[in-house]
Amino acid sequence: MSEPTYRVLIAEDEKPLREGLSLNLELEGYEVVAVEDGAAAMEAFRSQRLDLAILDVMLPEVDGFTVCRTVRTEGNKTPILFLTAKGSSTDRVEGLRIGADDYLSKPFNLDELMLRIQKLIIRREQPAERLSDMDVYSFDQNEINFKTYVIRDKEGRKQTLSKKEVMLLRLLISKKDEVVSREEILESVWGYSVYPSTRTIDNFISAFRKYFEPNPRQPIYFFSVRGVGYKFSPP
Repeated sequence: MSEPTYRVLIAEDEKPLREGLSLNLELEGYEVVAVEDGAAAMEAFRSQRLDLAILDVMLPEVDGFTVCRTVRTEGNKTPILFLTAKGSSTDRVEGLRIGADDYLSKPFNLDELMLRIQKLIIRREQPAERLSDMDVYSFDQNEINFKTYVIRDKEGRKQTLSKKEVMLLRLLISKKDEVVSREEILESVWGYSVYPSTRTIDNFISAFRKYFEPNPRQPIYFFSVRGVGYKFSPP
């Protein structure tokens, strides 16, 4: 029986580095999807099965942090390794905070990169259970199934939500007790090129209150922070 072929996405705008990485990975037996900007990276996440993604932070069109944040909001759990010239601790913390699995600064040692790739793929095949990876989230007597898009309210009633509603719920819940700005919501849930009216977000929050709040007029879960954004903060 042949060994499985792992598919790795490389999103890097420096052509020599992108081509060099692609060649070395292919020599190691990986299948490579190489792109030069963040828009193409997001399209690859959405249209292909990936075992690992290597993202540069400073990508054209859509930066690597936005790509990572967006695909995590969509529920994509592909391991992500940031490869970038930005080596400060602040950038490393931000990358890991938004859902990246590893971080390697340029210039880097090729053998070290290959080792990190192997470990991330092994970890994917034998994943540890993490809160961020859960398909179902419960609070009070409410329940959200991120996989089926079905919710259950306090009365036990079930309802199927739209993909955008589930993406927004995932984003707010992943940042529980934090204020999430309108800009971040629009960028992460609706994407880099299609921005609806911010009134759309208000309508979504109103719907969440009807689904989950004991009294939608006096919310205890979903809050609007005037002039800033929104917050999920269960008591």
